[in-house]
Amino acid sequence: MDEEQDDRTPLERLGVLAAQEVDVHPGLTHIELFTRQGLLTVLWHGPADSAGALVACGGAMGGLLGPAEGLYQFLGDELAGRGIGVLRVGWRVPNDIGLCTLDLAAVTELACRRGAEQVVTMGHSFGGAIAVRAAVLLPAVVAGVVTLATQSAGCEVAEGMDGRPLLLLHGDSDEILPFTCSEMVRMIAGQGDLVVLPGSGHLLTQASSILRHVLPDWIAGVLAGQSPAPVDITA
Repeated sequence: MDEEQDDRTPLERLGVLAAQEVDVHPGLTHIELFTRQGLLTVLWHGPADSAGALVACGGAMGGLLGPAEGLYQFLGDELAGRGIGVLRVGWRVPNDIGLCTLDLAAVTELACRRGAEQVVTMGHSFGGAIAVRAAVLLPAVVAGVVTLATQSAGCEVAEGMDGRPLLLLHGDSDEILPFTCSEMVRMIAGQGDLVVLPGSGHLLTQASSILRHVLPDWIAGVLAGQSPAPVDITA
């Protein structure tokens, strides 16, 4: 990976020209990082000094809500109530795999600078590949990865997960990326829990309630150092 050939940290490589942040309301902070390549936006739920955090990103077109009817907003509220920070990342340049990997890695570093000891990265579609790449780039702090209807392109480095928890969720009716993309990522990684969601398309709308049920406990468990059990969507 090109990102590994620079001795600077991701935040240093980002080249922040200016930054500002505002508490939108208690428990939600809006952060803007201005760079020469564009504006990196972060919505931060929960305590800024939490020991564990989820860093979540959207797809090739960007976005902060996530799939499944605003899943990231839900996770922000739910996990903040458990003392876990949730950072939602808005790309500087959507669909640029190098810059987006740097964006996610830099926001992960920001979480760690403010107290997070372990992080889970999560991404939808294109963002699933970015979540994997950031985990490979930052093995000491990324404890696990969740991908949602991920693409396989960009995941060629997934072997570098080195056995860390990897949860791949994909609809069997995905009209853009077939669930074989997630199968390919699991094969490259050599491990992972692949959950195929019946009847779900690319935005995973049909699986909204399932994702809201299984993801908070999975994320909290990984951040607590637990080995996750296979996800059972029939429970």
